[in-house]
Amino acid sequence: MISTDTVKRAIAGHSWLGLVSGGLMYLICLSGSLLVFSSEIEQWEQPDAPMINPIDFNVAAAETTFNSVLGRGSNLTPHMYLVPPTSDSPRARIASEKESWFLYPNGEIGQKERVFWSSMLRELHYFLHLPESWGMLLVSSLGAILVGLIITGLFAHPGILRDAFALRLNKSLQLKETDIHNRLSVWAAPFHLTIAVTGAFFGLALPTLAIIAEAEFAGDQQAVIETVYGVDPQVELNQGAIAVNAILQQMPVLAGDGETFLLTVHEAESEKRFVGVSVQHKDSMIYAENYLFTTAGSFIRTDGWIDGGIGKKVLYSVYRLHFGNFSGYWVKLAYLVLGLSLTVVAASGVNVWLAKRRVEDGLSDLWAGVVWGSPLALTISAGVGFWVDFGLAAVFWLVLCSSCFLALYLCDLVRFKSLARRLNVLGLVGLLAIQVVLFQEDAFRSAALVMNQIIFCLLVGIVLVEASHVRLFKRMA
Repeated sequence: MISTDTVKRAIAGHSWLGLVSGGLMYLICLSGSLLVFSSEIEQWEQPDAPMINPIDFNVAAAETTFNSVLGRGSNLTPHMYLVPPTSDSPRARIASEKESWFLYPNGEIGQKERVFWSSMLRELHYFLHLPESWGMLLVSSLGAILVGLIITGLFAHPGILRDAFALRLNKSLQLKETDIHNRLSVWAAPFHLTIAVTGAFFGLALPTLAIIAEAEFAGDQQAVIETVYGVDPQVELNQGAIAVNAILQQMPVLAGDGETFLLTVHEAESEKRFVGVSVQHKDSMIYAENYLFTTAGSFIRTDGWIDGGIGKKVLYSVYRLHFGNFSGYWVKLAYLVLGLSLTVVAASGVNVWLAKRRVEDGLSDLWAGVVWGSPLALTISAGVGFWVDFGLAAVFWLVLCSSCFLALYLCDLVRFKSLARRLNVLGLVGLLAIQVVLFQEDAFRSAALVMNQIIFCLLVGIVLVEASHVRLFKRMA
C-alpha cells in the first residue's frame, strides 16, 4: 500500500514537472504525431512530381544521369544520394545534402523537390527551431522528463486502474480535465512510455557517447563510433563512375526480399568514394541494413545490423519504433491517434493545474493561446509553404505569438477558444482548397489523398468539439 506522504510528494513532483515542460511538450507531441506520416507529407507537398512504379524505373538511364550530376563539382557534397522508387514512396530522386531533384521513369532529371514545410515540421520536432545541438538536447531531455511524468503519474494516482473508465465530462472543468488526462494516460501508457524512452535516446546519445569515450577509450569518441558502426572500407583511388545498375542488380541475391530505398555515395568529394545501399527488411525492426560496394560495383561487406547482437539491433530500431515506421498505414494511423492522445495529455495536465488555481488570469489566456494557436500556426505555415521556400519557421512562431496576444487581448477564455477553433476550421478548409486548386486531380491520388483525408478528419473533429461546446453553452444560458 502506497503511503499518503508518498502520494503527496509524487503529486507535487508531477505537477511541477508538468508545468515547466507542458508548453514545449505540447509542441513536440503535436509535431511528432504529424511526422509519423513524414513520407506522405513530403509527397502531399508536391503531388505533381513524377510517379514511378519500381518495376518501370530505368536504372541504367538513371545511372547516366546520376554520374552526370556527380561530375558537376558545384553540386557535390560529402554524401550524394540516388533514391529509387519503392512501394511506400513511388518516386525517384537524385539528392545532395542541400537539395534534391526528381527523376522521370526514363531516368531523365525533372523538377526540384520542394519539401519546405515538412522540413520545418521536422526541425520543430527535433530541435524546437533552436540551434541543432542545443535543441536536440532539450527535446531529448523533455523525453526523459516525460518518462518521469509517466512514472510519477502512476504513483500519484493509486486508484488509477480502478477508475480507468470514469469520465465525468458533465462535471466541473477541473474534474473533466482530470478525467481526460488520467484516462488517456492509463489507456495509452505503454505507447507513451515507448515514445518517451525512444525520444530521450536521440539527443542523450551524444552525452552518453562522451561518457563512454572517457571511461573506456581515453576520450576518443571516434573509437566508440567505429566500435558500434564500423569503419569505412579501404578502397582503391580513382575508380571512375558509379556502377549503379551493376550494384542494384546484385541486391536481390544479397538482400533477399529486402527493399532497396537508398543508394549513397560516401566521400563523394574525394578519391576515396565508396557506395552504400540501404535496404529495409520487412521482417526486422532495424531501420536498414547497409551493403557496401566499390564504385565499380564490387561488393565489400555489410554493416552487420541485421545479423548483429541484440544491443546493436535495438540501437538501430529506435527510429522505426519512435515514428511507427513499420507494418504499413494501420500502424501509422494508430501512432497518429495515440500521438494526438499524448498531445491532449500534455495539454490537459496543464489545464488541471490551472483549474486548481480557481482563477482565470493572463496565464490561463496565454496557455489557451498556445494550445489553439499551435495547430493554426502549422496549418497557415503549410499553406504558405506552397509558395514560399524560406522563413516558414518564422511564419509558425508569428502565428503562434499572435494567437497568444489575441487570447490576452480578449481576456475571455470561452470566447477565445470558440474563435480559435473556428479559425482552425477555416484554416484547414483553406489548406484543402489550396491543394485542390494548385494540383487538381493530383490532390486525389496516392499519398496526397491520404493526407487530405487526414486533414478532413481533423477538420471534422474540431467542428464536433466546437458544436459540443455551443450546445453546452446554450444549455447553461
